[in-house]
Amino acid sequence: MTEAPTPDKGSRSRLVAITLDEKSTATSNPNIEHEREVAIFDILEGNCFALEGRDQGPYTLNLGIVEDRLVFGIGDEAGTNIVTHMLSLTPLKRIMRDYFLICESYYDAIRTAPPSRIQAIDMGRRGLHDEGSHILQERLAGKITFDLDTARRLFTLICALHWKG
Repeated sequence: MTEAPTPDKGSRSRLVAITLDEKSTATSNPNIEHEREVAIFDILEGNCFALEGRDQGPYTLNLGIVEDRLVFGIGDEAGTNIVTHMLSLTPLKRIMRDYFLICESYYDAIRTAPPSRIQAIDMGRRGLHDEGSHILQERLAGKITFDLDTARRLFTLICALHWKG
């Protein structure tokens, strides 16, 4: 896999806008909505994102789920579609299922649990998060290059997109 450059707001290798497919986000709850908003904000604040073999950035991303496939619609800054990549969610399903369960435990714990319990749950959540991020990078290798921080934020966004509450 090609090494992703470090985030730079002046770089062409970055995302400048992210939209979510409305059909993919039909059902929601406040926690999921918050996760989506934070993930998008964090990605746009600092990311490295480039199409392999192309220099058409900065890029826009339309993310959705169609028939259990993750759809990355990538466009130029004007919003003109450049390429669409579809990935099966199957390799991520177990990790996402475990991630959803641990997130529910985390949201319950922050209301009443002692800090040590919250920290333990958060460590487990981060481990699953890292695993999902690495799988995402592997699955998109040769198509899209992005750094680990961007992969982590994209994984959060994909989980929030897939998690219908």
